[in-house]
Amino acid sequence: MKWRRFVSFPILAVLVLMEMVYYGTVFVFLDDWLGLQSPAGWINAVIFTSLASFTLFSFFVSVLTDPGGVPSGYFPDIEDNDGSDQESRDAEALKKRCDKCPAYKPPRAHHCRVCRRCVLKMDHHCTWINNCVGQRNYKAFFLLVAYGTISSLYSSVIIIGCGIQKDWDSTRTTHIKTFYITSGAVISLLSLTLGTLLGWHMYLLTHNMTTIEYYEGTRAAWLAKKSGQIYNHPYDVGVYRNITMVLGPSIIKWLWPSSLGHVKEGTSFPTVRDTL
Repeated sequence: MKWRRFVSFPILAVLVLMEMVYYGTVFVFLDDWLGLQSPAGWINAVIFTSLASFTLFSFFVSVLTDPGGVPSGYFPDIEDNDGSDQESRDAEALKKRCDKCPAYKPPRAHHCRVCRRCVLKMDHHCTWINNCVGQRNYKAFFLLVAYGTISSLYSSVIIIGCGIQKDWDSTRTTHIKTFYITSGAVISLLSLTLGTLLGWHMYLLTHNMTTIEYYEGTRAAWLAKKSGQIYNHPYDVGVYRNITMVLGPSIIKWLWPSSLGHVKEGTSFPTVRDTL
């Protein structure tokens, strides 16, 4: 069952971290700074709770959504070029067969050693969600990183604001000072980590590229440069279209991780050649 994916130390660690950040931000630092009974404190608590809720929901969707497996009975479409015979086409088809599982691989699909199957448009296997990131849950993963980054930055502002206004001269306990410094350092490190990851996936999103394809493209570009050619990622069909292929054509639904009506079967994708 999908819920068994939560029986994992990394996932439990993420859930505990989320709980600690939320509790500390709202009921310790925000309450100490503005007071939860004040209008400013209440408004900030509502905003941060909303961000934390979206982060948690995106996390659940990332964990529980199947990334996309190769459809049963899939066979690659081999073009009949120059009157090639059936034997030649069969040989071409064998090149697209996975050597680790009894299935043919569609374009952009890769075999995951952890999941022990081929995953459509596989980006990577993420330990922190105990699941592959692929065709059907990449949007949820991207929004998880985005909401997590915004939440951690918001928490950083609250901790810094609380620290600035606090009367440290009257605070003689060194444990409180250590707690503030440690909390600020941890949340700043978390913000930096998530922000870097978000920047990376924004680059991949706008170029319609997966992490695997990025590294494959790096080698392809190097080989093309040696032969005096220029390598272009075949699935990069323009920034806006690249974004809509992942987040959807409706901007209103971009921020909802479970809105997947626009996601196709994942066995074929438009290329630059199709737009010419």
